[in-house]
Amino acid sequence: MSAGRPAGLPCDTRRPEEPVVSDTPADDHRAVAARFTRTVRGADPARWDDPAPCEGWVARDVVRHLVEWFPAFLRSGAGLSLPAGPSVDEDPVAAWVVHSDGVQTLLDDPATADLVVKNPHLGEMSVAQATAMVYTSDVFLHTWDLARATGQDERLDPDRCAGMLAGMLPMDEVLRGSGHYGPRVPVPDDADPQTALLSFIGRRV
Repeated sequence: MSAGRPAGLPCDTRRPEEPVVSDTPADDHRAVAARFTRTVRGADPARWDDPAPCEGWVARDVVRHLVEWFPAFLRSGAGLSLPAGPSVDEDPVAAWVVHSDGVQTLLDDPATADLVVKNPHLGEMSVAQATAMVYTSDVFLHTWDLARATGQDERLDPDRCAGMLAGMLPMDEVLRGSGHYGPRVPVPDDADPQTALLSFIGRRV
């Protein structure tokens, strides 16, 4: 079993800038989480302890990161609790599904989506806005990590990749100094959007 890894290290890809959304924060999360869910469900059970692109992580740690940091964020900032699933070590698929369904339920209900989250780094905003800003994009980026670790389709939406990179480039120094990213990996000027984005956040593709 893997020991896990705390949030806030170079593979913590949360980003404090405007999200690329498909429609509403709820719809955007639904689409991005569905892709991650397919990757989780498609993982060969024998590969959950295979190395992931994040240094020191194995595949299940990618899921662990997501199901641990965001509930803590909601609990401390808005007093909200997400349903508790099994541990990632016991059943990473069920752990993810319970967590992701819980997030979607919060976003689909205006009574919770419109609650205010207070965070020392982000200020005050609605649960829906905060989810779109720092969590949904994290799920999107970690889809590649899990796919790479488990030998699945690694392709990401190129338009979203391009939009995210455009939003992150002006904040390069700030983001790099946060400790959430590894060193930027040089790529050719004509690199495709996915390669450019992943290299920007420190992945070697």
